[in-house]
Amino acid sequence: MRVAPGLRELRGRRWRRLVDGAIEAEDGSPEQLAFGLLLIRLAGCLTCHPDSYRALRGCTLCATHVIRRHRSQDDDLAELYQRALADIQVFLTERQEMPPAVPEPALRQADEA
Repeated sequence: MRVAPGLRELRGRRWRRLVDGAIEAEDGSPEQLAFGLLLIRLAGCLTCHPDSYRALRGCTLCATHVIRRHRSQDDDLAELYQRALADIQVFLTERQEMPPAVPEPALRQADEA
């Protein structure tokens, strides 16, 4: 989210509203996570390596270039953001439904009893 304010003015009004919404959201909120996921997907962060050209230039410059050079309209970016938000919400819902992990020492104590 430290990069988001610098991305605000790179596109039109719809993009600015999207960035503002992410910036104003609570830290760690689904909106902020979705914004990060959008940038990760657009920039291909998962294939970036420490010695790659992208990594050497830094995340801020990379994100700036990705948003500036994105060829579709702001509406398309907003739709990609909505997909990322839906994916985050599904992930968080599934995670809440999972039983809590039992710490290893508790498992040993149960076996001994």
